Amino acid sequence: MTSIVLTPWWRHRRPASARAGEAPGSAVPTAILDWRHERVQELLADARSAAAGTGERPLLLAAHRLISDRVRAVYALDDAQCASRTLARRRGSCSQRLAVLEAVARAAGIPTRVRGLLVDGSFWYPRFPRLRPLVPDTVVLAWPEFRLGQEWVGVSELYAPLGALGEANPAGFTNTGSQTLFEALASTAVDWDGSTCGADGCSSFDLSAVVRRDLGRFSSRDELFAAHGQTLCRPARIAAGALLGRRSAA
Repeated sequence: MTSIVLTPWWRHRRPASARAGEAPGSAVPTAILDWRHERVQELLADARSAAAGTGERPLLLAAHRLISDRVRAVYALDDAQCASRTLARRRGSCSQRLAVLEAVARAAGIPTRVRGLLVDGSFWYPRFPRLRPLVPDTVVLAWPEFRLGQEWVGVSELYAPLGALGEANPAGFTNTGSQTLFEALASTAVDWDGSTCGADGCSSFDLSAVVRRDLGRFSSRDELFAAHGQTLCRPARIAAGALLGRRSAA
């Protein structure tokens, strides 16, 4: 019932099948990934300085760390907010901060794309123990991928392969406590596919059980949200944003 009230009405009429084919990705600016803006350019320059010109991956890692330091984690709800606005506000949700990381990548000439995941709302229950009835049944998640050399690398594996991250932190990401999904990427395996499961069963960092549907890959998060909408309809985003938009998520 929550999803019917809070999500865009037309999304319920979308076909259940995932988007077919592989999105080519791109480095062009979009409404969300407005990398030509001076704020994004300044962040890129700082990331290049911190990475000391050692390659694309170190540049992205430096940008990720700078975003963690400079943009406070809050429960903002507008996934279509442009990267430059998030930088200006110095606060943003995990989705908004991931968009900033994508914008920096594109500014550096690194193509990006996103994988759309429909995640069960229960994944966020630990964050909102008193507001569970208001948590949507499903949440649209834009999970970035970056073209590094000749391969696409998911943001989950920017720092290291999932197996190595899992060994370093066997507890996995539980969506509780001070660590947000954005910060967890540096030290924790975030496995949406169950790819870390083996003959002995699935690991504690396997999150595949909360993925309701794989929506496929899109050349930009703009395309994903144009096709499937944001998690909340606009009136709900405004109302919830006024309540939670400044609340720290860490």
